[in-house]
Amino acid sequence: MTVTVVGSIAYDRVKTPFGERERMLGGAATHFALAASFFDSVRAVGPVGDDFDDFETLSLRGTSIDDVERVPGGKTFFWHGEYGWDLNTRETLDTQLGVFETFEPKLSDASKAAEVLFLANIQPDVQRAVREQSAAGFVAMDSMNLWIDIARDSLVQTIAGVDCVILNDAELRQLTNKPNLILAAREVLTMGPSVVVAKQGEYGAALITDDEFFSLPAYPLESVVDPTGAGDTFAGGFVGYLAKNPGQYRMAMAYGTALASFNVEEFGTERVARLTLEEVEARVSTLGAITRL
Repeated sequence: MTVTVVGSIAYDRVKTPFGERERMLGGAATHFALAASFFDSVRAVGPVGDDFDDFETLSLRGTSIDDVERVPGGKTFFWHGEYGWDLNTRETLDTQLGVFETFEPKLSDASKAAEVLFLANIQPDVQRAVREQSAAGFVAMDSMNLWIDIARDSLVQTIAGVDCVILNDAELRQLTNKPNLILAAREVLTMGPSVVVAKQGEYGAALITDDEFFSLPAYPLESVVDPTGAGDTFAGGFVGYLAKNPGQYRMAMAYGTALASFNVEEFGTERVARLTLEEVEARVSTLGAITRL
């Protein structure tokens, strides 16, 4: 199958207790594509400005960049953030939307025809417009607390048109006003999707359907350098694996978890860009061993 991902392609400036990068490749579509491309053909859709010069990395492992919109005279989306010792939280110091501010995705025929679609974190109205262009049989989406705060009705309408929602557990509780993950996920399932995945940072991730609950811890690491993009990397591994192996949700969770564990070991895309599938499979095997009773 082919996977289309629509979202941000960005440059990030990041500081953590373990170092700093003044300018590194980032963005939700970027991290997703680098992970999903291990399993199937990926088409990345997003805007960049004249300052973007990382097409080679973005197109690793055969990812198509035909639908990356190059905006003359524009600046690529830029995010500047800092993490303290608690890498689960971060402070945003600067956001410059650049060409992303006026992004109105128009899918090519090839991107429209992809069997799987991932709607990365963008305005719910834009996500829904993309969904309406696509013929995908399986659609997954991400979102964030901002849209829950200022565009909840639109977000709920968008959720109704997808098969899988991937949010962190705090966002699920915020969206549904429910006190715990299980109640929140059950509420989201009534909105239309058949699968809810809760990202839980250093504690792993959980998957909830009408008749199943499955949870995995995060892969145990001694060194965590930069968590930027870990959630999008997880989503790329999860959705990418499902594109190749429909319905195999538990293994998809394992591959997403393994890929995210590599992402956090170095800054930005540095580790995942040179990663091999053999390394990923070794960590999936370890996850199986440490979670088996």
